[in-house]
Amino acid sequence: MNVWDGRWLASFWQKARVRFSKRSEMNNEGDAMNKGYVYLVGAGPGDIGLITVKGLECIQRADVIVYDRLANPRLLSYARPDAKYIYVGKTPDNHTLKQEEINEVLVEEALQGQVVTRLKGGDPYVFGRGGEEGERLREADVPFEVVPGITSAIAVPSYAGIPVTHRHLTSTFTVITGHEDPLKASSQINWQRLAEDPGTLIFLMGVGHLAQIVAQLVDHGKSAATPIALIRWGTRPEQQVVVGTLATIVEDVARAGLTSPAIIIVGEVVTMRDTLSWFEQKPLFGHRILVTRAREQASVFSRMIEEAGGEAWEAPTIAIDSAAETPELRDAVAKAGNYDWIIFTSVNGVQVFFDAMRESGLDIRSLGKAKICAIGPKTKEALEAKGLIVAAMPEKFVAESVLECLKPLLNFGEKILLPRSDLARTLLVDTLRDLGMKVDEVVAYRTKKVDRFNDEILEKLRDKSIHIVTFTSSSTVKNFMELVGDKEILEGIRLASIGPVTTKTLAEFGLAPDIEATDYTIKGLFNAIVETVNKEDA
Repeated sequence: MNVWDGRWLASFWQKARVRFSKRSEMNNEGDAMNKGYVYLVGAGPGDIGLITVKGLECIQRADVIVYDRLANPRLLSYARPDAKYIYVGKTPDNHTLKQEEINEVLVEEALQGQVVTRLKGGDPYVFGRGGEEGERLREADVPFEVVPGITSAIAVPSYAGIPVTHRHLTSTFTVITGHEDPLKASSQINWQRLAEDPGTLIFLMGVGHLAQIVAQLVDHGKSAATPIALIRWGTRPEQQVVVGTLATIVEDVARAGLTSPAIIIVGEVVTMRDTLSWFEQKPLFGHRILVTRAREQASVFSRMIEEAGGEAWEAPTIAIDSAAETPELRDAVAKAGNYDWIIFTSVNGVQVFFDAMRESGLDIRSLGKAKICAIGPKTKEALEAKGLIVAAMPEKFVAESVLECLKPLLNFGEKILLPRSDLARTLLVDTLRDLGMKVDEVVAYRTKKVDRFNDEILEKLRDKSIHIVTFTSSSTVKNFMELVGDKEILEGIRLASIGPVTTKTLAEFGLAPDIEATDYTIKGLFNAIVETVNKEDA
C-alpha cells in the first residue's frame, strides 16, 4: 500500500491509535514509577515508502522522536503535532552526540514517562548500534522493543539495479562494516576468507576506507578484475552510482566526487546493473518537488510524484476550514431542491456540501430538479461517487470556460446555487447575473494560510535541494510568498503553475513559472512537469 494514499492513512491511523492505546495501557499497568517505553525503529534506507507499517505506528505514537542523519526527516511529518524532536545525527567526522550520550537521552526521556521512538537509518541491529541502546535500556529497567527496518545492504543495491544474489551468479552475500580500519593489527574481519568468498560482499559506511578495503581484498587474492560498485544516498533523489573494478574503483570514485554516505558492493552481481536498473529510469528520478496544496489535498499529487520516481515534500501554504455547520450553508442545503443548477467548483466544496446535508438529515433526494455542473474531473468523480449525474463539465477549469460551457444550457431567470471557497473570484457570479440568472453564492469552506513552514523545508529551499516548487492556486502563491518573505529564496529553483490565473498571481510578485499546465488540473500540472523534465533529459 502506498503511504501517500490519504484515505488509507486515515483508516490506518485510526486503527493504530486503538492498538497503541491498548499497548500503552498494558505497558504502564501496575508500573509504580510510570516508566515510559522505547521503540528502536528501523527507518529504512531513505525512501519513506520503505518504512514498515509498524514503524509508522511508532512514529505516530511517540511523545519523543530521537532521530539520526540517515533517517529521512520527512518521516517526522507523520508525528503528532506536539511531539518533541531530538536530533542525534552523526557523520564520519562530526558527532552531534556520542553513542553513550544517545543511550542516556533514551533512558532519561523514558524515565520521565515518555513514549520514545528512536528512528535509526536502515535496521537497528545491522551496524546500527541498536544492541548497545537496548543494553542500556535494559540496565535502566526501561521497557523497549525493536521494530526491524529494511537494511540499506539489500535495498540500496536493489534501487541501483543490483541484486545481492542471483541464481546464475551467486547464492550468498556477506555484510561487513566499512568503519573498521582495514589496516589495524587486531582486525575482526577475516580478509582471507572474504577474498576467497565467491559470493557478494557488501561494505556499509566504508567510503573513507575504500582504498584500504580494495587493497586488502586484492592482497589476499581477490581478482583485480572483480566488479565493484559504490552507491551514495541510495533510494533518494541524490542516488549516485559509480561502477568499476577493484583495479579502477578508487580513481573512478575520486573522479566522480562521490562521498559518504555510500555502500560498497563487490561481486559479479554488479554486472546486472545495466539490465536491472529501474529507479533511475523513472521520469522524475532525481527531482525533489515541493507541494504547496492544503494537506487534505496534497496526498494525491504527492503520490503521483513518488510513483514517477520523484520525492514529494509537502509544505501546505493553506488549510481548509469547513463551513458545514454554518447557518448559511445549512440553509442553502435545505433549499437546494429549489435551484435549477448547482455548480461545484472543487472536491472540497462537494465534501463540505454533503457533510452539511448529512448533518441536516438530508440525502441526494433533496436536490430535486437541480442539475449539476462540475469544474474539473476530480470534482465530477466526487459527485458521481455520491450517485449524481453531472450534466455539464467545462473543458478547461476556469470561470471563463465554465461560462462558455453553461451558456447554451441556461434559460433566462434560472436559479443557480454556487457553494465554494471564500476566496473564489467574483467573475463567474458577476457574469451569470449579467446573463439574467439568479445566483446565490454560499461559502462552503474557508481557505486559511498556515502560520509557518518547518525549518527543514526552509533549509532545503535555501540550499537548493528542492528542485521544483508547485503552485496550484493564487492563494498558494500569496501565502507561500508571505511565509518565505523574499523571492530570492526561489532563485535557481523552478516554479510550476497549474494555469494562467495562478501564473498571473506569480507575476504580481515578480515571478514567472518555468512550467505551466495546459490542462488546469493536478494531473495536467503533473504531466507538464514530467514533459519538461523529459525534454531536458533527452
